[in-house]
Formats: sequence, structure tokens, C-alpha cells
Amino acid sequence: MAYRRISNQVVLGGAIVILGLALLANTTGLYDTSQLLRYVPSLFIVAGLYALVASGFRNVGGPLILITLATAWQVVALDIVTASQILSYWPVLIVIFGLSVALGRLRSRVEPITGDRVDLIAVFGGREARVTTGRFDGGDATVIFGGIDLDLRDVTDVSMPARLNVTSLFGGIEISVPREWNVQIDVLPLFAGAEDERPRTELTHESVDLVVTGFSAFGGVTVKD
Repeated sequence: MAYRRISNQVVLGGAIVILGLALLANTTGLYDTSQLLRYVPSLFIVAGLYALVASGFRNVGGPLILITLATAWQVVALDIVTASQILSYWPVLIVIFGLSVALGRLRSRVEPITGDRVDLIAVFGGREARVTTGRFDGGDATVIFGGIDLDLRDVTDVSMPARLNVTSLFGGIEISVPREWNVQIDVLPLFAGAEDERPRTELTHESVDLVVTGFSAFGGVTVKD
């Protein structure tokens, strides 16, 4: 049996569920989780580290800023240092931004995807990826305060249909596909948009090549050619 690793969306969703259950237990009086909630910033530290590793260290600036801010929040929440003491270190954010710009120049902006599935996550940053193999089966793309540009124009063999599940929170996802593809968009937008900008409709032919599903809040999901 082929092994498939847990997707980024499953990890993110699981963390949100755990946080929600802890808050629910506290607000309903079922269990006092106030001490546990002091460690909420650690979840953001883990999220930043995960985004850094999952991007192959291509998305550096955003995750590092998130890790830095969450670490500062955590040490203040634990009364290790005061907020005024932390504020004196704000130039560290400028250093991190400079490092991200420098590292971005050293790395290729377009990330090649050599498998038949994608699993992309961008947190406080952007990622550009291109599927370089002829085969595409689908995958997941998650954006939080960032952006993803996924290029599928080199794909010649697609499962019928391929399914791409997207989650966009305060960010955008752009999907470039061949003009002849029939793309069906089934994304739930909340103060957001989800559209196919190509000069055609999904009714051009009967078979569907790609189904884009998921959720977008305060952002957008766009299909283009």
C-alpha cells in the first residue's frame, strides 16, 4: 500500500479543533483550562516551524516572523519577561525581513513539483509552484495571510477529475491551467471571491478535468490560463 503523508490541512484543522475544545471546556465550566490556554502562543510557534519545513525553506520570512512574534507572546504570557522589555527588541523583525529577502534571492522563486499530487502551505508569505510532471491527481493548498501561485499548464495527463482542496484565510490562491480544461469551482466564499477568469465557461464540454473545492475567507481563489 502506498504511503501518503498527512496533509497540511489536516494538521491545521486538528490544531484548531484542539484549541476550540480547550476553549469550550473552559467557557462551559466543564474543566478549567486557563493554565493550558497560557500556552496557546506555542501553537503558533509550531505552526510557523511546520510552515517553514513544509515549504522546503522557500517560504522563510513569514514563518520566521510568526515564530518570533509567538515566542515573544509566549514568554510574556508565562511572566518570564514584561511586554516593555520585549518591545525593545522590535528591530529583530527588520533583521528577519532582510534575511528573508536575501534568502529569497538565493533560491529559485518557482518550486518544481515532481509528484502527481501537491500539498502546499503559505503562512505570512508566498509560494510559486509548478507541476513539472505530466500527471496530476490533485492535492491541497492552504494560505494564511499569504499567497500561492500554482501552475498546472505543463500537465498532460489528469485524473478525471483531479480534485484540489483549497483553504484561503486572508490570502489568495491562483491556479493556472490549460485553456481547454473544464474546471468546476465549488469553493465556499466568505467575504471573498472564487472565479474562473478564463474566457470560457465550464459548460464548454461535458467532462470535468479539475474540481476546486474548499473555503475562502477574506481572500480569493482564482483560476486562470
